[in-house]
Amino acid sequence: MPVQKYVPLAIRRSVLPSAWDIMALLLVVGAIVLIAYGAEVTTEPLSALDATPLSLDPANLPVYALRTTLRMLLAIVLSTVFAFIYAAAAAKSRRAEMVLVPMLDILQSVPILGFLTFTVTFFLNLFPGSVLGAELASVFAIFTSQAWNMTFSMYQSMRSVPADLEEATRSFHLTGWQRFWRLDVPFAMPGLVWNAMMSMSGGWFFVVASEAITVGNTTVTLPGVGSYVALAIQQQDIAAIVYAVIAMLVVIVLYDQLLFRPLVAWADKFRFETTALAGAPQSWMLDLLRRARLVRILVTPLAWLTRTVWILRLPAWPAFGAREGGNSAARSRLADGLWIGLITLGAAYGAYVSIAYLKTNIGWIDVATVLTDAFITLARVIVLMTLATLLWVPVGVWIGLRPKLAEKVQPLVQFLAAFPANIAFPVFVVLIVHYDLNPNIWLSPLMILGTQWYILFNVIAGASAFPSDLKEAARSFHIEGWRWWFKVILPGIFPYYVTGAITASGGSWNASIVAEVASWGNEQLTARGLGAYISKATSAGDFPRVVLGIVVMCLFVTFFNRLVWRPLYAFGERRLRLS
Repeated sequence: MPVQKYVPLAIRRSVLPSAWDIMALLLVVGAIVLIAYGAEVTTEPLSALDATPLSLDPANLPVYALRTTLRMLLAIVLSTVFAFIYAAAAAKSRRAEMVLVPMLDILQSVPILGFLTFTVTFFLNLFPGSVLGAELASVFAIFTSQAWNMTFSMYQSMRSVPADLEEATRSFHLTGWQRFWRLDVPFAMPGLVWNAMMSMSGGWFFVVASEAITVGNTTVTLPGVGSYVALAIQQQDIAAIVYAVIAMLVVIVLYDQLLFRPLVAWADKFRFETTALAGAPQSWMLDLLRRARLVRILVTPLAWLTRTVWILRLPAWPAFGAREGGNSAARSRLADGLWIGLITLGAAYGAYVSIAYLKTNIGWIDVATVLTDAFITLARVIVLMTLATLLWVPVGVWIGLRPKLAEKVQPLVQFLAAFPANIAFPVFVVLIVHYDLNPNIWLSPLMILGTQWYILFNVIAGASAFPSDLKEAARSFHIEGWRWWFKVILPGIFPYYVTGAITASGGSWNASIVAEVASWGNEQLTARGLGAYISKATSAGDFPRVVLGIVVMCLFVTFFNRLVWRPLYAFGERRLRLS
């Protein structure tokens, strides 16, 4: 008889899959299935959308929610890649910054309807007769509601790296490439993760416009939660709106637990401080991924590739007006002059083309009208930003300094940020009509309904990233009360607040397009402003007036950022930088 060999229990346990491995396997298989499903539905012919029209049957909501989530996840991946490239170029090159930062101001001020007006036809013609073109148009629209916030966060972090850390990279003779991956990205990661959550939630605010696209005679309705909400509002179906809110809540909780909570817990190790943090954020999903052998096997090639990329001694960012070193002062001034001249010529040519296009269709009366509307919207933005700052800065600090509380509040804030203003329209319209209120005043809160959370999220991120050793020092010196607010915490979170305020301000202008024109069935209320002007022009397919409204909005947002937010940003970088 063959002799049976004894296999130790420890070895058997190491060979057999554990419960963690089984759970990880299910998640990996589920992710593969979702990717395969997304690839399948995007390759269908465009006629398939007409063959299966949108339905308010709640049984369809899981599929609609899945398709919306896939679009938003793809958009957030593209936004992250964009933020890395764009922020690095702006932060590392002084002359590139002259162009890229103002351009970023303009891009975040261009309303989502402005992007849709000029990109829907492009994407549909790029993939004629395929759903892929419409899907890409929707993803691009969601991308425009996510990318700018994340880019500003990355840029702010790269410009606020403590001087002693920069000195350490020079001491170790790191190249520009190595410094980016070993210092800039880790230092920016906590704030970037929080802003990614905010961007993901902010994308829900415009998901209705990105899935139910109507530009002139072109109408494309993609299956999703946004188009479901648009149809429910059109048919005045309260029950369908409630179902949509429940579906949104489920989706937000799922991607909070499966994606963002693990990222917050993982990014906590990159916090810049010298003392240990009590009550660090935890994630059961991150624990599962760390304990599952299957995940370790799958990520081994990725880990090897990452280490290989990190140690590459690629040259520094091209010396295109670099912030360190460079040529003599005279040559640098000459290069700056030539560069500014080139930018001026480009801007003048763009202005000439725009004016030539507009003057054939637009009169001075139209210009006066749109400028008046712009000042009205500006007044709304200033008032709403002031109120949001006074409310959410103290709340954000209080939450951010309590990691356990921040962990619990995070999903709630995400849901509130994700709550589309369109769903609140029925309540506002009914109340305004019933009590005969002034729409110019009472429709205004809809502008800040989705964008105020940028301030809250960034303040929470700033307070969460505030070094524990500085908090200990403040306690040691008995700094309390108002002195603690003005001498300790407000300077510490100031760069984060400015980042959130810039995005919230631009987002409020963008949101004015859907907030200044509210409808519920056949009942429609309009508040005078630039948003209502652009919305009406877009619905009518009046492209000259759409261009005029977008140009004026970009100018107002850019000048407001130049006169208010950028000086505050520079002050925070110069006077309130941790070093």
